[in-house]
Amino acid sequence: MNHYRALRRELAKRFAGRGVVHLEGGKPVSRNFDVDYAFRQNSDFLYLTGVEESGCHLVLDGSREILLVPRVDAHHRVWEGHVPGPAEAKKLFGVDRVMYADELKKALGSKRPVPAALVRDALDEMRAVKTEGELALMRRANKISGDAHVDVMRRARPGMREYELQAMFDSACVKAGLKHLAYPSIVAAGVHGAVLHYRKNDAVLKSGDLLLIDAGAELGGYAADITRTFPINGKFTRRQRDVYSIVLAAQKECIAHARPGVISADLHVRSMRVIAEGLKDLGLLRGETDGLVEGGAVRLFYPHGLTHMLGLDVHDVTGGKKRVLPNPTKVPVRFVAKLEPGFVITMEPGIYFIEALLKDPVLRRKHKDSVDFAKADSYLDFGGIRIEDDVVIRAGGPPENLTSVPKEIDAVEAACAR
Repeated sequence: MNHYRALRRELAKRFAGRGVVHLEGGKPVSRNFDVDYAFRQNSDFLYLTGVEESGCHLVLDGSREILLVPRVDAHHRVWEGHVPGPAEAKKLFGVDRVMYADELKKALGSKRPVPAALVRDALDEMRAVKTEGELALMRRANKISGDAHVDVMRRARPGMREYELQAMFDSACVKAGLKHLAYPSIVAAGVHGAVLHYRKNDAVLKSGDLLLIDAGAELGGYAADITRTFPINGKFTRRQRDVYSIVLAAQKECIAHARPGVISADLHVRSMRVIAEGLKDLGLLRGETDGLVEGGAVRLFYPHGLTHMLGLDVHDVTGGKKRVLPNPTKVPVRFVAKLEPGFVITMEPGIYFIEALLKDPVLRRKHKDSVDFAKADSYLDFGGIRIEDDVVIRAGGPPENLTSVPKEIDAVEAACAR
């Protein structure tokens, strides 16, 4: 309660004398007739209150804070169970006053509301830097999600379906008390590993192929986001080892350089350079590394960003307007921020052999001098490799890696041992 109270007071202080702050919590969303999707609270509301019930409001007016909860009747209690009333909610959530949601107009009074865009920006600033309490939740979410990844590595077998592994991961997290996934799990065998946001999860696992699983659960709303790629039969082929080693080298290089003051876009370029040089060694790219990065040839094999913020949203807030930076590089980058202590970011380089890119006639003409397309075509049965960890930026030293799932080649094969 003290944690949430301190956050509410910080937000209220930012707008003291400027009006009343009003935040509306999440509402149930209909899936189809008479059935709702599983409810997950609005992230800003959860950040300030810890309240997971739907239909609530929060009003902050200087030193006054009011939580408004839904007024429920006997019919609701029969079908949905108990919902805390004002007296109970006041004790549970540590707010000054609790009213019913249908009293919102009374709670707001005659004061003008602070514009939603200003509140949104202030919350983005606050949420970007994680407190030790938030980090404790993220460590636990990462540990449970990581254990589930290892369980999948250990139990995967040729002949299974992707959704069987999805069920293994999901059930391990639920058994540990994490009832919400941070995002829909990606479980991609073989060529499906080249689909960045693959969702079907129904193909058969084949011996000799790789399995890419990108999955994480959340605790108290705080997300884990982990990706591992491993051989379905437990042993990497020579070709798989070669590509995997490049991705791992890029990730380790970028984690080592993730310090306060570093621009996230520069880390992305660093990862592109490592991948470009590795693909040159494999004979897939040719030419000067700078040209391959700035000209876009490497993006045929590595088309996504290295990193994003992580927190109450899996692609979390980026820090508000005061942290918005111009892109200092010559390559397109979505996430551009100067890293600060308390930021939690992902590190997820990858290499993919995507037919939609490698067979595109415009791209083939543009990059004909930089890419050995005949050789690249021979990898179209490969799929892709992504390795993703979650790291905390720390003052005066290296980042803390929240993710402990095996990723060195020998350790991955040991985790897959039958």
